[in-house]
Amino acid sequence: MSNPSDYRPDSIPSDPGVYRFFDANDRVIYVGKAKNLKNRLSSYFQKNLGEKTYRMVHTAVRVDWTIVKSEVEALQLEFTWIKSENPEFNVQFKDDKSYPYLAVSISEEYPRIFISREKKRKGNRYFGPYAHAWALRSTLDTLIKLFPIRSCSESNFQKAKRSNRQCLYGDIGKCSAPCVGWVTPEEHKSEALKLINFLERKPEEIIETLEKEMRDAAASQEFERAGRVRDQIAALSKASESTAGTLAEGVSGDFIAVHEEITHAAATLFIVRSGRVVGSRSWVIELEKVLEGEDVIASVLAKIYREFEPPAEIFVDREESSFSDYENWLSESAGRRVKISVPKRGEKFELIQTVERNAHQALIRYLSKRANDSSVSGRALEEIAEYLDLDKPPLRMESFDISNIQGEHMVASMVVFEDGQPKKSEYRRFSIKSEARLDDTRAMHQVLTRRLKRYLDEKSVEMNDLESIGAPRPKFAYAPHLIVVDGGKPQVEAAARVLEELGITDIALCGLAKRLEEVWLPGSDEPIIFPRHSEALYLLQRLRDEAHRFAITFHRSKRSKVMLDSLLDEIAGLGEMRRSALLERFGSVTAIRKATAEELAAIPGIGEKVAQSIFEHLQVIEATGVDMATGEILDS
Repeated sequence: MSNPSDYRPDSIPSDPGVYRFFDANDRVIYVGKAKNLKNRLSSYFQKNLGEKTYRMVHTAVRVDWTIVKSEVEALQLEFTWIKSENPEFNVQFKDDKSYPYLAVSISEEYPRIFISREKKRKGNRYFGPYAHAWALRSTLDTLIKLFPIRSCSESNFQKAKRSNRQCLYGDIGKCSAPCVGWVTPEEHKSEALKLINFLERKPEEIIETLEKEMRDAAASQEFERAGRVRDQIAALSKASESTAGTLAEGVSGDFIAVHEEITHAAATLFIVRSGRVVGSRSWVIELEKVLEGEDVIASVLAKIYREFEPPAEIFVDREESSFSDYENWLSESAGRRVKISVPKRGEKFELIQTVERNAHQALIRYLSKRANDSSVSGRALEEIAEYLDLDKPPLRMESFDISNIQGEHMVASMVVFEDGQPKKSEYRRFSIKSEARLDDTRAMHQVLTRRLKRYLDEKSVEMNDLESIGAPRPKFAYAPHLIVVDGGKPQVEAAARVLEELGITDIALCGLAKRLEEVWLPGSDEPIIFPRHSEALYLLQRLRDEAHRFAITFHRSKRSKVMLDSLLDEIAGLGEMRRSALLERFGSVTAIRKATAEELAAIPGIGEKVAQSIFEHLQVIEATGVDMATGEILDS
């Protein structure tokens, strides 16, 4: 680590500009822009820096800057350097997948249409990206029926010209076969321009033009051409119906939203033209190295419009102070006015919410894949051991959670993570029974006492003896390296009393409080604050949240069973045998309620009178608005 005071510059100008930090290998590790270089650069050499800013300035060994005339020039230069240098401490993007584009090689003498995943090349027109390759292939098939331009490779095209024999697409009408002179180069290029117009304009405008062409051909007695145009109109109408959305035709622009979690964020772009979503794309951003105070949405805009041409309107899901600078930069680069705004109501607001949900799903997909990465889990376990001062990484962790409603139907869950991954075969559920109503701390004490007593009883059992007789392994024979309770200091102290009472000293303990994600240790008056974007905190949260999910699921099923039993108990003449027969036949009160009185009477042991009583009672229950699956009273 370097000492920033050794390379702190003097005589920094107060002009706008772009600055770069370099490491010992003379690599650029951070690029930034500033309205006032002196004020901005001085802030990096102050005390009380954020963790990631501190790490960056201590990794760097020198800093330089370039003065520009305006903030727009600073933006342009910053983005150029970020793209060319890929600095470590700038926002890093990971494309969630490689998306296909529809491309037209309009610069060629005989333009062709094709699907491409490669970097954009000069002379080609690109449309997309498309979310699904199969959908794009279907679209391509429809398009070459409408606009039969060539879709073959250059080598196949030249081969057909030499042999003077068109390919199968020419025979079936999906290519106008310019290779054998069926159309002139001008006619073929005109068809390619029609295709581009269709992809860029509203289908209704193209249909109107084609209808005029069809009428003119018919008036000139060119009936074959009129018939081909008629078929084009029919196919075009069908294609536009299949791609039409629920948005108004006037809605056009790019819709961008960002969803942030602890360690990562995801950004999603929807490309909307004339009320149709014609493309979407997502990126994942690692927040671990994003410097404090850096605008994620601004970096997203910079990333996207280095690749895409900006439309007239861009809609985002959050306000940022620097939008005016970006509007000026995008307007200058596009040669026309570009506006950035945040929808507040109406269908644009609903659409931006949909985009945000898609960003959330993109992040879930990425994190679920990443959670199975052993190197990531190993790093998280090492961080936990470091922050909690453990002798070794906690390879087996158990988390406990209590679930109840005002002390009723209290249950607890135990979930197990081994090597940073859930081990669902080891999950356990506890029903908490007591004469008096318990609070969460006493319930936690009871559950941990039961679990750890079983461990003490079973750890002395010889596993070899069990294996020799084919007996199953005891459920609680393995001790956790770390117990994580859901809660703060009171819950941790209750758990610590259990360890003390049972004389267990080799199991570590901590609690994770939801409000500020604080980590509490036994006997400590102050919590440990894990770094906000650390893998360790993310793993502890996954463990805690999984315990909560498992407890809630058990609590709902138990409450539902109690509700079912109580509802059937209220029906006169329905004893235990008849209740069992009903539940065996229908499985739940919901299914019983859907049955007719005649179906109920057909069950052995239940006559017409009892069946009618059951039917009427459950109809009354339905009218009161009770959820038969959970027992909850619904709003009327």
